[in-house]
Amino acid sequence: MPAPKPFVIDIAVLPDSAPGHALALVELLRTANLLARLRLGARAPRMAWRFVQAGGQPLPAETGLLRGLAAEGDGGDTPASALFIPPLHLAEIPSIRETVRAQRALGQRVAHLVDTGGLVCTLGNAAWFAAFSGRLDHHRLALAWYYVAAIARDAPGLRPVAGQGFCEDGAWLSAAYPGDLGPLAIALTRRALGADAAQALAVVLQPDRERESAAAQASHAIPNTRDSTLARAIAWMEQHVEQPYDLAALATAAAVSPRTLLRHFRQELGHSPLDHLHALRCARARVLLEITLESVPTVAVACGYADPAAFRRIFVRHTGLTPSAYRERHALRAPRRRWRVDTGASADAALAALRLAAKRPGTA
Repeated sequence: MPAPKPFVIDIAVLPDSAPGHALALVELLRTANLLARLRLGARAPRMAWRFVQAGGQPLPAETGLLRGLAAEGDGGDTPASALFIPPLHLAEIPSIRETVRAQRALGQRVAHLVDTGGLVCTLGNAAWFAAFSGRLDHHRLALAWYYVAAIARDAPGLRPVAGQGFCEDGAWLSAAYPGDLGPLAIALTRRALGADAAQALAVVLQPDRERESAAAQASHAIPNTRDSTLARAIAWMEQHVEQPYDLAALATAAAVSPRTLLRHFRQELGHSPLDHLHALRCARARVLLEITLESVPTVAVACGYADPAAFRRIFVRHTGLTPSAYRERHALRAPRRRWRVDTGASADAALAALRLAAKRPGTA
């Protein structure tokens, strides 16, 4: 079965462009492709990219690093489905206007993409290319506060969204600041690879304190500055998630009587220590279901449940999904029968590359 055609993104690089932001987007696209490959193997859809000039011609060969990255993600002759325009490295509004008007071919490419159902993605002042295309009037956009007044004069039909770093309005995906490339990449991944791939990318890119705690198996105690009855009890439970519930032992660890401990939990958290332990166990279970291929009974034991049926009931109560359904929706890796690692690479190497990509500057 032939591999599906890629979703191709042209990345416009002009003499005044800030190419570092284009490279940051490429790293995010590579991470999305890796996640899709881990889940679906050879049959996974993918995104490809090409670095192009204003009129769509490939960049000259002497552009070294950009050419290498373009070759890695090359979509061949497949027409572009999206266009990303990085910001211009210009300090003055008149210079931005002059450059945009001088690069009329890029404005024409924006208009053509919109007319043919494609996507236009802009970062920062690259919004002027979309504004001057004549195709995106009355669209909402995210734009840095220091550009809002100027673009309102140049394109009064546009609707900048106050206090919003990213905006998705039809064919236009706009990011205001470099730190908003992550949400733009997630939205682009959803359009290109589907909701599951976008969700996987969001999980990898966005900090999640609950997942961090569960993934580390709660090996770090709560700091002394939070040395309270609840803090001591919760820290002890985090360190003994997989052990049977023992109210007396928990109360001893918290240095209070069982009755006092129950009162603290009810008054401060609105639930019992056992309820809190179930929540911690389910947090660990979510992580194990997402990042491992272990069976549901094995995950249940690792989370303190000797009875898989009891684990399923409690997991459904906390997440609204059965463990199997949760894994199907959120797992970063699919069952082994559904993926194949690239020649010369191992599953461990692929996961190591994923972790490295998630830690690279500009990808978090």
